[in-house]
Amino acid sequence: MPEKNPALLILASVSPRRRNLMSEAGYEFTVVPPQVDESAFTAEKANPVEYAKRLALAKAKSVADRHPDSFVIGADTIVDFRGRIIGKAADAEEAEQITRKLFSAPHKVITGMAIIRLSNGTELLRSDSTTVYPRKMTAGQIADHVKGGSWRDKAGAYAIQETGDKFVEKIEGSMTNVMGLPMELLESLLNGLEIPAPKKPVN
Repeated sequence: MPEKNPALLILASVSPRRRNLMSEAGYEFTVVPPQVDESAFTAEKANPVEYAKRLALAKAKSVADRHPDSFVIGADTIVDFRGRIIGKAADAEEAEQITRKLFSAPHKVITGMAIIRLSNGTELLRSDSTTVYPRKMTAGQIADHVKGGSWRDKAGAYAIQETGDKFVEKIEGSMTNVMGLPMELLESLLNGLEIPAPKKPVN
């Protein structure tokens, strides 16, 4: 059942990284967890961009149904390694396998983004892609990374905002996209919807 007095912007995500990015940009928004079974979306042989967009749309729709007057933002981030979709590691063993693979060659981080408002039929579906050029990790560094646990709940089993430049030589594209929410794309889409520009934090 639709709720009264809805927020103008809703982030359909439980990711603290996405929440922090929007907060740091000055947006006023509410967080509502999406109700989506990601295991129902088959990644095998799927196009990485379309896969990320489908999941982002599903997340946004699951929240928009309860908040039809709000602009609901859904996002999903995956890693594309030579055409193969790499998602979140299920356990430490898989995290080690993923890390060993990704830090052996360049790969792409792709975020699908959906913005929906049911009351006026708004539905925007876009994606952003960033190429990451890693530094080769030693066996010891991989073991320390896995033991540290920072890979949990992160596409590709790592978070660039936590490892910083330590294991990344350079990137081509949006840094915030690698963090899970391409803010340049988001701001462009929201501006197009005539949503007021965010109030920038005062330093």
